[in-house]
Amino acid sequence: MAKLNYFSALKKATDLLVAAGMDLDSASETARCIVASDVWGIGSHGLMRLPFYLERLTAGGINPKAKLKEVTNLPSLRIFDGDSGMGHWQVKKAAEVAANLAEQQGIAAVGIGRSNHCGALGLYVWPMLNKNLVGIVFSNGPAVMPPWGGNKPLLSTSPIAAGVPGKQPAIIDLATSAVARGKIAAKAQKNEELEAGWAFDKAGQPTLDAKEALNGMLAPLGGVKGYALAVLVESLTGALVGPKLAADVPDMFDNQVANLPQDISHFVIAIKAEALTVDGNNRMDDFSNRIQGAGGRLPGKNRKNPFEISENSEFEITDTVNAELESWSSKLL
Repeated sequence: MAKLNYFSALKKATDLLVAAGMDLDSASETARCIVASDVWGIGSHGLMRLPFYLERLTAGGINPKAKLKEVTNLPSLRIFDGDSGMGHWQVKKAAEVAANLAEQQGIAAVGIGRSNHCGALGLYVWPMLNKNLVGIVFSNGPAVMPPWGGNKPLLSTSPIAAGVPGKQPAIIDLATSAVARGKIAAKAQKNEELEAGWAFDKAGQPTLDAKEALNGMLAPLGGVKGYALAVLVESLTGALVGPKLAADVPDMFDNQVANLPQDISHFVIAIKAEALTVDGNNRMDDFSNRIQGAGGRLPGKNRKNPFEISENSEFEITDTVNAELESWSSKLL
């Protein structure tokens, strides 16, 4: 394992993204989200993914010069065309726009289509939490999960993230598959076995082989209920925002299609928390205390604000990821 300092990792990631063609602002925002995932302990969505992003940036699958183009402008709804840009800075921008609108309207939604993978979805509730807003984020991706009772992948991991403000915010960040696909990729890099019940091979048979699972399918979280949640996510993203359903989204882990745009879609909802109450009180802190008193822990307790991480924070990445980053540094820097 290689130990990295947050500041130096952020600089390296930013430099690599700029060298791949991105402007400094969008590169630094993207790098901040990538490295924050590692600080959060979600290495499967952190620097491990950067070589794949760089491959797609240099091959043409991601547009490094992308600009958001407004498609719909209503009082509490905005829809943007992402111009095949990096998903990280685009979803953060969507969360900021939703937050500003919700402060005025009480509730707002922002969709971005024709985008790319955005990393750990829980990062993007923070621009809304910072303004005392409830934040909900959905995203789609390449199909890796079959419909309930089916044998062909039609749904992505269909992640959902939500943040509810309080002294200790509740932050929910989960895939509606049994496990996030990034965890499968991380296991494959380390040649580690999967847990039973996570995945299937191409033939639809249960597998513990991570590499077989990457080319196969994932099981839904909680059976048919997880499948139903995945349908909700895919409906709000690929089906409505578009332009692609999950089954038509190229796999970012497949370098043979690195030149093809993913056309992923994201959907963000912001709600003015203080306007929800019927009696003028917010019981989130009481709720949190009761959870703690019962021996539990509020989800997201250890998720630091990703945009206020100390420069001295340290984290570890695998030797394989470190070697890949050095290889890209030698190519681009």
